[in-house]
Amino acid sequence: MLCTRFAENPLILTSDIRPSIEGMKVECVLNPGAFTFQNKTWLLLRVAERPHQEEGFVSFPILNKNGSVEILKYEVTDPDLDMSDARMVTYKGKMYLSTMSHLRLVCSDDGIRFYEPKDFPTEIFGKGELETYGIEDCRVIFIEGKYALTFTEVSAFGVGVGLITTEDWVHFERAGMIIPPHNKDCALFEEKIDDKYYCLHRPSGIDLGGNFIWQASSPDMIHWGQHKCVLKTRPGMWDCARIGAGAAPIKTKDGWLEIYHGADFNHRYCLGAVLFDLKDPSIVLARSIEPILQPEAEYELTGFFGNVVFTNGHIIVGDTVHMYYGASDEVICGATFSISQILSTLLNQA
Repeated sequence: MLCTRFAENPLILTSDIRPSIEGMKVECVLNPGAFTFQNKTWLLLRVAERPHQEEGFVSFPILNKNGSVEILKYEVTDPDLDMSDARMVTYKGKMYLSTMSHLRLVCSDDGIRFYEPKDFPTEIFGKGELETYGIEDCRVIFIEGKYALTFTEVSAFGVGVGLITTEDWVHFERAGMIIPPHNKDCALFEEKIDDKYYCLHRPSGIDLGGNFIWQASSPDMIHWGQHKCVLKTRPGMWDCARIGAGAAPIKTKDGWLEIYHGADFNHRYCLGAVLFDLKDPSIVLARSIEPILQPEAEYELTGFFGNVVFTNGHIIVGDTVHMYYGASDEVICGATFSISQILSTLLNQA
């Protein structure tokens, strides 16, 4: 067994999180970025909200041109309405999200019991026309004296990658969209390689290509080039339909260790590991054959969108990965892994 789930799981429930706006309900809390700051463990949660639902209708929020929340509402019997996927609402061929997400900051003195801090702004909302459906799934690194946040920007224009930086978690600098649609799952490396920043990202192929992990480099974390596909889905396996990066790759003596998510065509999400070369991280040295974490616990199997484990946040202490993950698109959980054990398993499979 490669992982040990926290005995306290799930750590954070939807009922633990207050709505950001009066009249809204927190439907999901999921997929946090993780970091340390002021000797505490911090999570940047994705909080998904929508209005309390009225019988016979579906309603959901978007940001309008003025930057204010607007509620769209349709009768469930409307023949132009498609709600076959709990995560989406399609009306007259136009796709919306059933909830709108923002980022919420919480901290903990022990890595288990989390609360909203009183001395920091705790909410980061979508802003501008590229974030009208919200912002999601933030990854956090610390590099060159500042924290860099990469996250998913969602709007009618598509899904792309945004960047925010901060030194103190009070003042934020928004760089806007750094990788255009359709792209997500952007994980920055926490140090430069040959004086360049590196990232993993996930374009989504339509007809040609696929949902593969790519790599890119940049002189400034804003302008990205040298794009290269580094990891593909595998037919007939647990990661056959789509894959995407988790949190920042972990530097080890054997290479860059990345914990990634993979899904099959039944939308079952598991976690695996891949090892990239230290000097040329586009080279894959080894890859999981079996998942290192798969949905097994009740809170991972059932929920808003069940059969899902998904991570984009961890904290490294020596040989231990303290990983925080979303389960069933509804709750936050934790697990620990031994880096050396994962490496041993990978290298023995290679």
